[in-house]
Amino acid sequence: MSLIRRNPEKNWTNPFFELERLQNEMNRLFDFSLSRWPERDMGILEGAWSPAIDIYDSRDNIVVKADIPGLSKDEIEVSVHNDTLVIRGEKKREDKIKEDEFVRTERFYGGFHRAVTLPSAVDADKVKAVYNNGVLELTLPKREEVKPKQIQIDVK
Repeated sequence: MSLIRRNPEKNWTNPFFELERLQNEMNRLFDFSLSRWPERDMGILEGAWSPAIDIYDSRDNIVVKADIPGLSKDEIEVSVHNDTLVIRGEKKREDKIKEDEFVRTERFYGGFHRAVTLPSAVDADKVKAVYNNGVLELTLPKREEVKPKQIQIDVK
């Protein structure tokens, strides 16, 4: 019989903790392997790309930052469906340069679609989006029912 070391960082109150961790690792693996190989012939994935994102959870908001350089705000579409954030757009190649003039091309072009499951329920009517220097920053306020509540303790 082998012993399992206690890991205080694991959330033992959530029975799906390990499954969530595994899913996050698999998503990270596929995001990296399918979007970061400009030198390879990607077959059906040729020209497919997806913006890199960071997501963090503050007390009242979920904040998402996506690197989408070279687009105008009108070329980006953002929507929230239940607990899923969807970012879409299309990055077009410059018309000034002809295909036969390229010596090397590593930047991705074409349409993209990025869907991300949010860690908690958000109020879709109050989402704020700011696009500055190629970075899209979304502030998604949490719904009141999912915000942590402070409980006062009476001393007698």
